[in-house]
Amino acid sequence: MDLTRIKIGTSGFSFPDWKGPVYPEGLDKKEYLVFYEKQLGFHTLEVNSTYYGIMAEKTARAMELKTGRKFEFIVKGFRGFTHDPFDDRITKGRPSIEQAMVNIERFKAGIKPFADAGKLGPILLQFPVFFYPKHENRDYILKCKKAMAGLEMVIEFRNSGWAKQETIDFLRDNQMGYCAVDEPKLPRLMPFVNEVTSDTGYFRLHGRNTNWFNAPASTRYDYLYSEEELRSFLPEIKKMAEKSKVLYIFFNNCHAGSAVRNAQRMRDLMGELF
Repeated sequence: MDLTRIKIGTSGFSFPDWKGPVYPEGLDKKEYLVFYEKQLGFHTLEVNSTYYGIMAEKTARAMELKTGRKFEFIVKGFRGFTHDPFDDRITKGRPSIEQAMVNIERFKAGIKPFADAGKLGPILLQFPVFFYPKHENRDYILKCKKAMAGLEMVIEFRNSGWAKQETIDFLRDNQMGYCAVDEPKLPRLMPFVNEVTSDTGYFRLHGRNTNWFNAPASTRYDYLYSEEELRSFLPEIKKMAEKSKVLYIFFNNCHAGSAVRNAQRMRDLMGELF
């Protein structure tokens, strides 16, 4: 198996609780990304700060300039077009579909430096547990695809209702990637489904914190995969790699640097066994 086609990284790189466990105490935050690539040995990054706000073009340019020629940025979609339009808890200022499309244009403009440098990978659109499998929502995904013309899209679902063949067929027919997930085995959340619907395979590991729905965001991803758990993924990863031209594996269990430990160990395991 060609391991160069399997790219491993973490979902984000700059967290306060990574200081010490991951980054040296005296390291300036401005050097975190350089350290992530050169010292930790990761050559791809899932940028998740773009979920919380539109990235400024100058920020993307600064990040791009800190990385090597072969580094690749995978960017997570802004919540203003993946979450907020569908969140009934928002009573004021909830974006309309039209406003969501405007947000996509702003989002694209912000990450343009990554594309201009040839370092932009797929765009990850992660839809929330309250985004249900119905005709209107499939149509909305197609609207996003049209608005993202020229960019590759990978879709992650949180609601377990999407775990059916109809979903896989929909993504494959419309040339969109599917994000397989490992997350707590809770009734509302997606189970692991080993599918590849485009040339790109994608696997996100969120940890298995069973207090998912009650934990604050700061500890929801507090989980360290064991050696046994990591090894159990290897046969599934091999299947995904065989069905794709490139496979991305991102660890999102970022609490206290667990994602780095697990990503590095997974990289070692694949080197040993494949």
